[in-house]
Amino acid sequence: MSKILLSVHVLAAVLAVGPVAVAASMFPAAVRKGDVKVATMLHRICRVYAYAAIAVPVFGFGVAGTMHVMGDPWLLTSIGLTAVAAAVLALLVLPRQKRFLAEESTSDKLGRLAMVTGVFNLLWAAVTVLMIVRPGSSTGA
Repeated sequence: MSKILLSVHVLAAVLAVGPVAVAASMFPAAVRKGDVKVATMLHRICRVYAYAAIAVPVFGFGVAGTMHVMGDPWLLTSIGLTAVAAAVLALLVLPRQKRFLAEESTSDKLGRLAMVTGVFNLLWAAVTVLMIVRPGSSTGA
């Protein structure tokens, strides 16, 4: 059962978080170019796949339970970083994208959106590294 849960967890991360990371990164460039249709599509991808990405921690908890690692520091750190990444996406990235679409113009705040999106992507990169390296884990890497 652990291998099935792990497979679904990894697939959900690749197929749900990946598109959000890419679309969110492409959004500022689309706004700079004034391509409202592309920016609207990228925002929609971010919103829809953000909901799908909820499967990542859900199946992650299942995997952690079957592996008996719920109290391991690497996992607790990953959970914390995932929560921060979700908050950055839900409270900063998506609302700012929506504002840019409503304004239909560029501004100096576009650089801040790009920066916040970069922070979101770096958080996910850190979680990915922790999931692979698992420092201090008794289950091995």
